[in-house]
Amino acid sequence: MDVRSQMLPAAEAAARIVLRVPEAKLDAPTPCPDWDVRALLNHLILWSARGEAAAHRLPITGPGEDHDFTAEPGWAGRYAEQVRKTAEAWQDPAAWEGKASLTGGEGMPARFIGGIIFGECVTHGWDLAVATGIEPVFPPEVLRTEWERLAPTVEMGREYGAFGAEVPVPEDAPLLDRIVGLSGRDPHWTP
Repeated sequence: MDVRSQMLPAAEAAARIVLRVPEAKLDAPTPCPDWDVRALLNHLILWSARGEAAAHRLPITGPGEDHDFTAEPGWAGRYAEQVRKTAEAWQDPAAWEGKASLTGGEGMPARFIGGIIFGECVTHGWDLAVATGIEPVFPPEVLRTEWERLAPTVEMGREYGAFGAEVPVPEDAPLLDRIVGLSGRDPHWTP
C-alpha cells in the first residue's frame, strides 16, 4: 500500500466531484446523517487546508469548523486548488515521518494523519457524489490503496465516531461499494 503515491490522484478525483456540485444542492442530505451537502463541503475544505499544514508541521491558522466556506464566491475552485496543494505537500517523504496534527494538539503518527486526508478524498468524495447525482469516479489504484488503508484502521475510526457500523456488502461487489460499506455507509444510499 502506497498512500503517498496515490494522494494526488485521490485529490484530483475529489476535486473533480466538488467542482461539479451544483449550488442548488447545497442543502441536500448526504449519507453523513448530521450533514447536508454544505456542511460536508465545509468539512472537506477545512480539513484539506489543515492537512497541508499538518504535512508541513505548521501551526493551525484560519477559520474554524463553524465557518461557511460555501458562502464565499469561488469555493469549489478554492477547494480544488487547496486539495491539490495538500496532496503535493504529502509527496514529501518527510511529511510521513514522526508526528503530525490536524488540530494543533500533540499529534499522531504522520502516516495515520496522511491516511486520514487520503481517505477523506475517497469517502467524502463518494458522499458528495451520491448526494448530488454525480457519478463517483476514482482510479482503481486509489481504491485498492484505500481498501488496504481502511481495513486495518476502521475499528479505531469507529471508536472515535468517524465511521458507523459496517454495512454488509457482498465480497464480489465493486471495490468502491465495499469501501463505502466498510466505512458504515450503504452503497445504495440515495437522497
